Amino acid sequence: MADKQNTRPCWVGFDTSNYTTSAAACTLSEEGQITVIANCKAPLPVAEGARGLRQSDAVFAHTRNLPAVIRELRQVLEAGNYRVTAVGCSATPRDAADSYMPCFLTGIAAAEAFAAGCGCEVHRFSHQSGHIMAALYSSGALSEGKLLRDDFLAFHVSGGTTEAVVAHPREGGFDVEIVGYGADLHAGQVIDRVGVMMGLEFPCGRALEQRAAQNIDKLPQVKTCVREGVCHLSGLENQAADLWKKTGDASLVAAYTLTTIGKTLRKMTHQLQAARAERGESMLPVVYAGGVMSNKFIRPLLTSGTKWRVYFSEPAFSADNAAGTAILCALSHPVKAEAAPAPTISMSLWRR
Repeated sequence: MADKQNTRPCWVGFDTSNYTTSAAACTLSEEGQITVIANCKAPLPVAEGARGLRQSDAVFAHTRNLPAVIRELRQVLEAGNYRVTAVGCSATPRDAADSYMPCFLTGIAAAEAFAAGCGCEVHRFSHQSGHIMAALYSSGALSEGKLLRDDFLAFHVSGGTTEAVVAHPREGGFDVEIVGYGADLHAGQVIDRVGVMMGLEFPCGRALEQRAAQNIDKLPQVKTCVREGVCHLSGLENQAADLWKKTGDASLVAAYTLTTIGKTLRKMTHQLQAARAERGESMLPVVYAGGVMSNKFIRPLLTSGTKWRVYFSEPAFSADNAAGTAILCALSHPVKAEAAPAPTISMSLWRR
């Protein structure tokens, strides 16, 4: 790559979730505006009819995917004459002391090796924080700066998590406090299990969304189970199976499944906001992140008639990606003055 004085600084992120190998990079304008310049992904192979991957299989698949993903990333960086300033990686599923999944070890190893080759530092984050930051970026909330000064409510909804947290912004990112969660199955699990039951290819979110949009029949009564921000979704799998057995109508079952998930998330949000109001606290803006939130069938159920501001990310930044991790890395490791003429990040957006 070119000499240091003629390159532009960038920040790199790695994320190795259970179903996607991801590497991304972002850069900053002189005004401190973040732009994602690379968002490279490779899905992990799942056998036909299977409903997921064992961790050992995920680790093996990431090990095979990473060289190609890194080559794609390097091509972007070299073509744009970028210099890697720091590298971030998803090291844990969530921001909790006992949070651990073996598949993230592959991303940590890749990040350490990549950083060693670039002569820079590595910063570790949670997969969940990366999802939230990617949603902030893609929805435009990051450029607005509003959600970086005050608390906000964030949902992380995927195949491995259905969780609501209050995010407390701090310099370089945010701390989270869990306020709601799924007590049994996660939303993405239900979607995939129902889809596989109907013969769809895993992961099933996109196919289920397409079929739901084709439904013209009246839905059976939707039943949700939510109490104080805690939801139960295992019953939905059984309800969908019964409906499929009775009707054999894929579009009806898909619409029923996604509507129930959407109304469940809406009820969780309402209960959490109502609890704040009862304590004399203000309602919070809400960010919906995670793979399930790329589903456009669900989104109207979460926005219609709300009294709070709602943010969604674009599909490329809702599904598993490393863009949020790269952004967290940039905010945690701003360019030092001696690195001029590289642009510097303004930290004035962050609450101190």
